[in-house]
Amino acid sequence: MSASGVQRLSFLVHGRVQGVCYRQFTKDAAVERKLTGWVRNTDNEKVEGEVQGASDIVKGFVKELHKGPKHARVDKVDTKELDSIDGENGFEIRRP
Repeated sequence: MSASGVQRLSFLVHGRVQGVCYRQFTKDAAVERKLTGWVRNTDNEKVEGEVQGASDIVKGFVKELHKGPKHARVDKVDTKELDSIDGENGFEIRRP
């Protein structure tokens, strides 16, 4: 985490997370919290992304990743601390 209280994490979500609107759920959760970053499906049926914002808000976002949308089954969420990116705007869904 930077001295400014901004945190950036990568995340990898395992379980039944493709074909259940998980990426849109993730984007909505991030936008609602005014976080920046991106999310995409992987080739091995996981969902990955990066998120950035105030550390306490990022922590709450990660809790939401563990829940997922109604039809998802989240088995595990791996996270890794990253260096923050200056000037990033918005949160987007990317193609694999």
